[in-house]
Amino acid sequence: MALLNPSRAPAVVRRTVSSVAPTVLRALLELALVLVVFELYRAGRLLARGESAAAYEHALQVHHLERALHLPSEAWVQSLVPWESVLHAANVYYFSVHFPTMIAFLVWGYLFRPRAEYRWARNLVIALTSIALVVHIVFPLAPPRMFPQWGFVDTMAAYGPNAYSGASGAMANQFAAMPSLHIGWAALIAYVIHRTGPRWLAWIATGHMLLTVLVVVVTANHYWIDGLVALLLLAGVVLVMRHPGPGRNAPAERDAVLHLPHGDS
Repeated sequence: MALLNPSRAPAVVRRTVSSVAPTVLRALLELALVLVVFELYRAGRLLARGESAAAYEHALQVHHLERALHLPSEAWVQSLVPWESVLHAANVYYFSVHFPTMIAFLVWGYLFRPRAEYRWARNLVIALTSIALVVHIVFPLAPPRMFPQWGFVDTMAAYGPNAYSGASGAMANQFAAMPSLHIGWAALIAYVIHRTGPRWLAWIATGHMLLTVLVVVVTANHYWIDGLVALLLLAGVVLVMRHPGPGRNAPAERDAVLHLPHGDS
């Protein structure tokens, strides 16, 4: 009967529900916000799917710019990894780690970091992702794997798994190479955790960032400049959206083990 008539529930149950309900509601609202942003990004990327002529022209421009800057050839770096098993593993990493790592990062921030720090990190993600979406739309770019004449191998097509085949490929925008959000998100995660998190986790995040750079190059999904632009955009976002506190060295931050969110979003 207590389930049908909450007023008849034991006082301890009513107090527990009333204290937990606001936190649960805020968590659900936060989850909804992040999911909406991600879905808008995924949907927005599709706007440039038909811009193949512009995407190939932009690829020529990027290729010539990299040669003018004497950047090392991505095809040469790819050729240094001749083992099919390693290239297959790189494909898996590229395909399956990107979104789950960002979700894990946001969950970690929501549960274990001060509220102001979490909001700052979340807003960095939203800002960087939104700007990247605009660039994807105005500057469609064909990735290196579409240019075998430059020495590139499409490792996803050759060794699998292929994120751009079948039903998933029909819904993907393959001309969203600029900027590389794989690198942008990985760098953002590493920066935030170095700025606010435990040192052991910061080194893991740095390893993820460096591995991501290697993976996007050896799978021929991005040019060096795609990553450089992502880093420049991240730097600009960080300059505009200043960190709210003193960072890792603050005792209250360093000693915090679990911080249940509170206050306004």
